[in-house]
Amino acid sequence: MYKRILVAVEHSPADRTILTHVSALAKLTGAELLLVHVADGFAARNFDRLKLRESEEMKQDRAYLEGLRTSLAAEGLAVNTHLALGDPAQELIRAADDGQVDLIAMSTHGHRFLSDVIHGATADRVRHLVKIPVLLLRAQ
Repeated sequence: MYKRILVAVEHSPADRTILTHVSALAKLTGAELLLVHVADGFAARNFDRLKLRESEEMKQDRAYLEGLRTSLAAEGLAVNTHLALGDPAQELIRAADDGQVDLIAMSTHGHRFLSDVIHGATADRVRHLVKIPVLLLRAQ
């Protein structure tokens, strides 16, 4: 059914919700996981254009992804990671296209209208702009 699942991780406790669910799904289907975190601070958004050095935040994000990869691989899962830089929705869509995934899995926070406007509604933008299934789970 699923061969490659992109899992959007935020580097927050909300990641547990989506990783717990998707790990079980990957074990059932034999799917490979592609963990993607999008760094979106000033350095990340301007990294290439201004030829900046990697920020401390970006280094921490890489270490976080590696920790998740190691933990999930110890459970017998095939896992790759990708640290993207820039606008979260655009970069998740790009990673899905480049990674040839057949499912995107993300946590949501259950915001309502005004909060969605303030927080950017990444999940909403992604689900409207991709042509593959998107699994959305409300963070616990």
